[in-house]
Amino acid sequence: MTQISLTAIALATSIAAIPAGSVTVAAQEDTASLSEQQPSAPPVAEKRDHSYSYHGITIEDPYFWLKDQSYPTVDDEDVLDYVKAENAWFEARMAPRKQLVETIFEELKGRIKEDDSTVPQKDGDWVYWSEFEEGKEYRKHYRRPVAGGDPVLILDENELAEGQEYFRLGAFSVSKNGRYLAYSTDTSGAERYIARIKDLQTGELLDDAIPDTRTGLVWAAGDSVIVYGKANANWRVDNVRVHSVGTDADEDVEIYHEEDAGFSVGTGLSAQEDWLIIGAGDNETSEVRLVRADDPLGEQILVRPRKKGVEYSLDIRDGTVFVHTNDEHVNFRLATAPLETPGEWSTLIAGSDEFYLTDFELFKDFYVTEGRLAGLDQVQIRSYDDASKVTPIAFPEASYSTGLSNNPEYDVGKLRLTYESMVTPDSVYDYHVADARLELLKQQEIPSGYDPSLYATERLTIEARDGTMVPVSVVYRKDRPDGPGPLHLYAYGAYGYAVPPGFSSSRLSLLDRGMAYGIAHIRGGDDLGRRWYLQGKLNERTNTFNDFVDVAKGLVDKGYTEKGKLSASGGSAGGELMGVIVNTDPDLWGAVVADVPFVDVLNTMLDTTLPLTPGEWPEWGNPIESKQAFAYILSYSPYDQTVAQDYPPMLVTAGLNDPRVTYWEPAKWVAKLRDVKTDDNELLLKTNMGAGHGGKSGRYSSLYETAEEYAFILWQLGLTEEDN
Repeated sequence: MTQISLTAIALATSIAAIPAGSVTVAAQEDTASLSEQQPSAPPVAEKRDHSYSYHGITIEDPYFWLKDQSYPTVDDEDVLDYVKAENAWFEARMAPRKQLVETIFEELKGRIKEDDSTVPQKDGDWVYWSEFEEGKEYRKHYRRPVAGGDPVLILDENELAEGQEYFRLGAFSVSKNGRYLAYSTDTSGAERYIARIKDLQTGELLDDAIPDTRTGLVWAAGDSVIVYGKANANWRVDNVRVHSVGTDADEDVEIYHEEDAGFSVGTGLSAQEDWLIIGAGDNETSEVRLVRADDPLGEQILVRPRKKGVEYSLDIRDGTVFVHTNDEHVNFRLATAPLETPGEWSTLIAGSDEFYLTDFELFKDFYVTEGRLAGLDQVQIRSYDDASKVTPIAFPEASYSTGLSNNPEYDVGKLRLTYESMVTPDSVYDYHVADARLELLKQQEIPSGYDPSLYATERLTIEARDGTMVPVSVVYRKDRPDGPGPLHLYAYGAYGYAVPPGFSSSRLSLLDRGMAYGIAHIRGGDDLGRRWYLQGKLNERTNTFNDFVDVAKGLVDKGYTEKGKLSASGGSAGGELMGVIVNTDPDLWGAVVADVPFVDVLNTMLDTTLPLTPGEWPEWGNPIESKQAFAYILSYSPYDQTVAQDYPPMLVTAGLNDPRVTYWEPAKWVAKLRDVKTDDNELLLKTNMGAGHGGKSGRYSSLYETAEEYAFILWQLGLTEEDN
């Protein structure tokens, strides 16, 4: 119902350096089958001569061969043998910790309500919700008539996942008339979804099958068509297509094609569902077109031509276009324009140095703005008639995370919100607009028990080396012994993604063993506004790494922890962060976990055969065209900067089917580390042979991987029972 976010389009094809392609794996093998081999030493990858030169600089890359040259098919036996050998070493080293892993896994499971369900939400003539059944990995989706009646099962993910090593539900879209359900599924982790249509009146699955979708599925033209984007051969969505229900996907009509290799495309409906919004963009520039939803094949309206560095997204109400844009202020403004001249924008809410306007949503009698003030989430109710009338929704805690949730209807008197903090479990509220009242509908249950009064949270600021004050959120048990203790520090720091100070039931397994847990809100995210993000990208990228190290050292100085008692983790672009900090400050860390880490930065940004690379240049720089960008990326790229020195204990993960951070990045990095590092600390690489960027897909399978990572951290910090 809301305006399509061009940031969301960019993030859908980002969240790391994003090489592309679905992966076909030859001779897949589960790591468990290798555990019986019990190798006595880690594998040593062969070095093979390979080099490349740019700007008069030659780089040796002896592990280049670990990139299967037939990718996206991975069938090189040498490559597979090495990956499997690393998996076998991981199994052998973790085998003595198996009981600890199982203990933590049972703790994590014990905090999950196995027969949990979402809060029902009305959409038209139906109320929708989903449920987990005890022992099941995936959800069941239900609905019942608003007028009364029994629940009806409309989709069972467990049934769809039957016999699949990996399963993920993508789009889920019910037609406005309630008859059809369009949904998409991925069964490899390669993020190429197949879309299907189910007739909810008969329960039958139609013959329609749309391969390679990577966007939402938008109903239009009186529920007779689906509008979607298809991933091309290079995994990039560069098109918008219209599929007529009951026809072959080969007959679908392309209504928009994007020529810029760095841009991706997405679609959505306006608030009143009368306009189809087509957005194209990368990490810094966007462009939007409109076409009537009842005639998606009709004439399109270009709102405003793209201009490098200008982002905008929009929605429409009663002939007025509302535009969220950074054209005049880095923290965005909200503007309006007549539909007849949608590119002539007049300021409704001016940009502010203090308030970072991140989003807005239109409803019949009011609209909502979302943003951050001093890094804390804000939700504000606003009047169409009086721009100065603003009602912020108040929350009781000093540090928290909140935002609008699922609000599918336009004419409403209450809003669905989510809320959590470092000590308050995930909560679902309805906010009654007329009397400014919050109604708690549900709070995450912890079946094994949870007493929030046992825990304390703080929000600190720590000075970075350039004088910038960096926020950090910390949580710990109140009965934690005085003095420096073990502490785990997490961050992401890229693409303008702010890590919220939210709740984690899994985290309790660390806190209850005496650890503190910190989230460093470093530059590269947009925690403190859009400028905070800009100060951690391109030629200021190293601010991100320095912030994290300086936060860690500040926590040592403040007595929360000490060198060697610090563990750290990050994934994807946050895994790049892990790669840098073990190069620059290896003695600071007692354990580091790098999940699907983007560590071969220079190679990836040079590799135009990875078709999403051009879309990443606005984030990292283009080392092909710019010698300065080449030298700057080279100066911090973890793989290139790995040298002969001691490194902390490290656990690295990868996914063979990962289209975002391809498997060879962590594989090459670990191979080089094994060759040059001068210590005897643990170095483990685990590659999921049938999963992608997010690891295993089932709720229990993913929990087990969390248990393995926690066990590794506790083992390396000396916090296991055998260490006490």
